Amino acid sequence: MSDKPRINGWIILDKPLELGSTQAVGAVKRNLREGGYPKTKTGHGGTLDPLATGVLPIALGEATKLAGRMLDASKIYEFTVAFGEETTTLDVEGEVTEISDVRPSPTAIETVLPEFTGPIEQIPPKYSALKVEGKRAYDLARAGEDFALKMRTVTIYALKIIRHESTDSVTLTAHVSKGTYIRSLARDIARKLGTVGHVTMLRRVKAGPFTLSHAISLDKLNQIGKGAPLDDIILPMKAGLDDIPALDLDPEQARRLRMGQVDIGIVADDGQYWARDGEGSPVALIRLENGRTIIERGFNV
Repeated sequence: MSDKPRINGWIILDKPLELGSTQAVGAVKRNLREGGYPKTKTGHGGTLDPLATGVLPIALGEATKLAGRMLDASKIYEFTVAFGEETTTLDVEGEVTEISDVRPSPTAIETVLPEFTGPIEQIPPKYSALKVEGKRAYDLARAGEDFALKMRTVTIYALKIIRHESTDSVTLTAHVSKGTYIRSLARDIARKLGTVGHVTMLRRVKAGPFTLSHAISLDKLNQIGKGAPLDDIILPMKAGLDDIPALDLDPEQARRLRMGQVDIGIVADDGQYWARDGEGSPVALIRLENGRTIIERGFNV
């Protein structure tokens, strides 16, 4: 039995190329085990394709109760669209399916971007983890089966050019709602410009409240298994709540809320809050509605 404390918090990994999200979670578990820490419940807050890099929030212990919030959170990506070829996977991994000699100018690109800002409809890539009659779309696509994915509505909060170094490609940044597929966005932008394209670079720079400034490299993660301290590697659980207001509880209120009692004299405007005790530890994620307190998640910290 480990003499080290149980862990409740976040590891924000700057996921490298070719590492899957599930593999990243496995790497965290392995390092904690090799570092002598107790078995810890672990989960990630939003899948990144193996060919994507960047912010991958990994929840530990009680923070896994907040992983759903990360899935629902908006995200910011940087991505490069190469014009002239569309592929089966809409990225560099697939086979070329269409070609075009058209290369759009920076002005043309700037002109169409507003059409992809706000609520838009998009068809997800066939090579995605969405399920079709119980089977993953990418499995059906690899098997050569013919199927169609339903159009969905997503929101693009902001979309702009970062750089346009040649006529063959452009790098953009997009702030998007959950469920947005950047590969589909790149495909549709290229088609609107009268050409075809695919993603050659995809990097997530923000997920919910977490940015690259919070992220550590895989090399630094691997130091945990070699005995490195966790102080500058693991963020506290409350870091995943920084985007909503906190409510301070007195000791009696905190005790009663932990027991599931909601009539404890909380007075605040309607909305979602996280309630914390006198030491700043999360007690519960709550919602206030018409004077009622609703416990959405209770934390055993």
